[in-house]
Amino acid sequence: MRVLAQFFVLCTIWISAGLSIPTPAENAVATPPAEFTANPTPGGGGSKYRDSPHFRMYNYTTTTAADSTIKTLESAYSCFVDDLGWRSTGLTYNGELSDSGPYYKLNVYNVGALTGAAANTGTESKTGLSFLNIVTQYLNTPSVFVHEFGHALTYCEKYWIDQIRTGAWWETIAQFVADTYLTSPICSNARAKYNLSEGDTLIDINKVISDSFQIIVDATSNSGNYYQAWPFFTYLTNNPDNYTGLGWAIFPAVWTKYKRDSNETPLHVLERIAAPTRIQAIVGRYWARMAFVDIGHKKAQVAFQARRKSLNYANLDSLGGGKYRVKAARQPRYMGANIIPLKGTGAISVKVTVANSTAGFTATLAILGAEGTVSLLLYDAFKLTAELNRGLDYQLEVTGVTA
Repeated sequence: MRVLAQFFVLCTIWISAGLSIPTPAENAVATPPAEFTANPTPGGGGSKYRDSPHFRMYNYTTTTAADSTIKTLESAYSCFVDDLGWRSTGLTYNGELSDSGPYYKLNVYNVGALTGAAANTGTESKTGLSFLNIVTQYLNTPSVFVHEFGHALTYCEKYWIDQIRTGAWWETIAQFVADTYLTSPICSNARAKYNLSEGDTLIDINKVISDSFQIIVDATSNSGNYYQAWPFFTYLTNNPDNYTGLGWAIFPAVWTKYKRDSNETPLHVLERIAAPTRIQAIVGRYWARMAFVDIGHKKAQVAFQARRKSLNYANLDSLGGGKYRVKAARQPRYMGANIIPLKGTGAISVKVTVANSTAGFTATLAILGAEGTVSLLLYDAFKLTAELNRGLDYQLEVTGVTA
């Protein structure tokens, strides 16, 4: 039988000491009012506005555009707050978090232009509330303003605010919120409630797969992946490998279990949530599944199949005799991976030798069977400390296949 396989090598560098799970304050649960109270303070308000139960749009150009935008935002609110139980954007992030209210409408501003952005999210410290600015031409682009709504959801959870090491991850989660709203069956009832259709996926297959060697969430200017790295959260929430603690329960846990004012990374929180499973194992399984985009996202998998032949898998230089060495520029960084297609028949043998013995790595063979199912064979996993951005220098020896 002919075997199509993807082999990947993951670089893991992890330091964990004294990580404790904080006990979040108990929220006072109350039934939110059907119509939230208007509060013009966040963003400055205005005399021209359109209302919905949870939103108020200011300075709109046409009632049609305003109503369309608010309708989509209400649908997103219904999915994430009503159905999934995320904290309401109508609640303040000031003081001890409480769900007892008061509840305020999220202000949305139609603006003519923003520097370098189609939309953005602001906050008002006095009220502890956020607000959205949307450029006129993007009022009918849910991928833009639902992304900003994702920021508002993160703000109202409070504990990532002013934590620098969470900074890039705000964009990752906002994109995850937008894509989930547009494509996921979990939001289908909320979309149907407002007579809205499913949208297209936001996945950038070329960036996610071709540049998989990058740090898992990388905010480097002009080359980073932090807007494109959101499929990691799709994997975590769909939890196809059934890890304890994962699934939709990670929200709001990534915020509520964040070690207060610690400036730790979200990976630290995720490791606590998924204990006793280490984060390296989880990231390793994520990348193994991303070899075929087998993360429970049908539209992303369709996008992968459509683009697969054009993706950059040129991770290795041949040394002859079935031996290969990773290209220096494509050595996997922290929690990054090399995905390496293999073609062959019969028995397959893969041996990995790491040049830097202090770098942790995981090597996995993901095999796509004739019936289209994916099985995973874990070869090795260990963890040692090393510098964050040092690539994993390794050699690969294969028999029965070509790389």
